[in-house]
Amino acid sequence: MAMISVRNLTRTFGEIVAVNNLNFEIEKGELFGFIGPDGAGKTTLFRILATLLIPDEGEARVMDLDTVKDYKKLRQNLGYMPGKFSLYSDLSVEENLNFFASIFGSTIEENYDTIKDIYEAIEPFKKRRAGKLSGGMKQKLALSCALIHSPDVLLLDEPTTGVDAVSRREFWDTLNRLKSKGLTIVVSTPYMDEANRCDRVALMQKGSIMGIDTPENVTEMKQKTVFGVKGTPRYQVIKALRDYPQVDSVYAFGEYLHYTDKREDVDIQEIRMFLLDQGFKGVEVKAVNPTIEDAFMALMEQHDE
Repeated sequence: MAMISVRNLTRTFGEIVAVNNLNFEIEKGELFGFIGPDGAGKTTLFRILATLLIPDEGEARVMDLDTVKDYKKLRQNLGYMPGKFSLYSDLSVEENLNFFASIFGSTIEENYDTIKDIYEAIEPFKKRRAGKLSGGMKQKLALSCALIHSPDVLLLDEPTTGVDAVSRREFWDTLNRLKSKGLTIVVSTPYMDEANRCDRVALMQKGSIMGIDTPENVTEMKQKTVFGVKGTPRYQVIKALRDYPQVDSVYAFGEYLHYTDKREDVDIQEIRMFLLDQGFKGVEVKAVNPTIEDAFMALMEQHDE
């Protein structure tokens, strides 16, 4: 039996379809990621799963409990960390933890083993007001509060937004430790690189799921050869490639542009000479391994068509 099961789930806000007929299942003990840009529908979906929003159509079941009919029972076994820091800024770290533990009829001591690894990092600041913590420390406190009642399912809505790279890495290491203890974790993120830390991912755009698979299999969805292209001035190179007669797609990816061609057999030197003939400097063209970003962009184009 799936830990989370969603069938024909739809939610609208006026004329905006935030969640559009979603269907998926998440297994027990899985670290599952929803990947997509702002406005993809991730937060609306998470608020439905957390029993905070009622869908217009369809149903969502978590631990075989209906998120609408069984919301009171479900909340006792569900941990939820919203994207925006929502703890009490005027309360200290310790007071926030005690407050959230008391809501579930518990204490910090009863479930300390669940949050021990996380809380040890913020314990030296336990008397400090939550609003005075750094972004990384706020993140750890919010996660501790979401886990204080030892839930079976943990929902994390864009938990690493606004924190530094080191805190992001530490956070994902923490999630892997929690997963190893059997916790089912569902996380959303706009950062494509974080998809590789999940067991499976769902790629979302405009309220719809474009594909669900392992990160490795999602990357393999990109069937066309991807070329890394470099040249200066960079913006003008992008414009030139988008005007190239055989262009399929051009996107900026870090140091290189990622280019795909309509043809199956492509001569790298032909593309290189095309750019050199237009006076660009430092031109480099080479085949590169496709990333999950490449797969996402390809799926997004198919979805829009």
